[in-house]
Amino acid sequence: MTQNNLTSRLRKRDLLLFFSAGALPLPWMGVHFGVAPLPDSIWVAALAGMSILGGAFLLTWATELAERDIPQAAAILVLALVSVLPEYAVDLHFAWTAGEDPSYAPFAVANMTGANRLLIGIGWAAVVLVACWRGGVDELAIHHRQRREIRFLLWATLYSFAIPLTGTINLMDAVVLFALFGLYARSAMQGESANLDLEGPSAIVSGRFDDVGRRLWVVGLFSFAAYGIFIAAEPFADSLVAIGRSGHFDEFLLVQWVAPLASESPEFLVATFFAWKLRGSIGIGALISSKVNQWTLLVGAIPIAYALSSGALYGLPLDERQSEELLLTSAQSLLATLLVVDLRFSRREALLLAAAFLAQFLITSTEGRYFFVVFYLVAAVGFYTFGPRSRRAAFNALLLPYRPEAEPLESPPEAPVL
Repeated sequence: MTQNNLTSRLRKRDLLLFFSAGALPLPWMGVHFGVAPLPDSIWVAALAGMSILGGAFLLTWATELAERDIPQAAAILVLALVSVLPEYAVDLHFAWTAGEDPSYAPFAVANMTGANRLLIGIGWAAVVLVACWRGGVDELAIHHRQRREIRFLLWATLYSFAIPLTGTINLMDAVVLFALFGLYARSAMQGESANLDLEGPSAIVSGRFDDVGRRLWVVGLFSFAAYGIFIAAEPFADSLVAIGRSGHFDEFLLVQWVAPLASESPEFLVATFFAWKLRGSIGIGALISSKVNQWTLLVGAIPIAYALSSGALYGLPLDERQSEELLLTSAQSLLATLLVVDLRFSRREALLLAAAFLAQFLITSTEGRYFFVVFYLVAAVGFYTFGPRSRRAAFNALLLPYRPEAEPLESPPEAPVL
């Protein structure tokens, strides 16, 4: 096959992906505007979920286009932030509704903890396994720029262990977590400017328009995608609860796992695509940044939405189940952060995270959750105690100031794109 034929096939594939993603929100928009009748809860979940899925893809491609106008470190931050906007929409709806109906309080924590654990247990692990397999190596080298993200992730994770002790996610937690995110964003915005090579649907738009045209496309894609997510988030979330209650399913589990799958799958696919193209460092970098965003901005926004809705200054209450889930999520985050703090992520470590995550679906009792909390903590202590590189890197991340000027001036060369 000639190079021209291959390029033509890739362009057609990318166009198909672009228009398919753009079409996914249309059925729900038809329902929203009364063009089509309102279906039952299962169809509401399916159509609204499609709208969120399509919007998430479009947001990702729009952010890739916008990368040409901002520093690279900030571009990774924005990509990670925008890619989890669907998650914010669903979770903040639950938190807001909980201020009026306390029965919704568990769902905000369910969605947040499910999203965080999926991101590490499936997202991080998949990127590393694909990158190692495609590259024929046993570990993925993480770019030195990710020390910034890992530092803030470690701080936020250690703070998160204190949240269940108060029995609420309160406004003080919001202040601390927002401050961490603000420091992280400020640090990222001071990074060097660089352009990442665009691929896929975003490359089509970038190649056909000048700077003004590209920026207009960015605005248009953002607006269309954000609107599709905005009008779908509430009915999607409520329909999952309705399905659970009418079908005698555990609503907590539906919200914890089904909603994050719809909202985060585009992010997983984009990161895995980078790994497939032997650019796993970029893929894992985006997912690490997403974890920082979720563990600071998303968790901090929950008590604010709840307080505004309830008209009170106390935080979102946590029952025993929610506290267990939050503690389990913190323990998983601690182990994962210590695994990557030395900028090396091996295949064995990825398999460990994936296996521990999947095993949680087999042991769902309270005792089982505490078992996994202990497992993650013991493993984290073991990696810290017996891994001198990890111990030094964790100490530096916690206590020593981050100095970009001390890093290599040139990035390590990427492997050739296949």
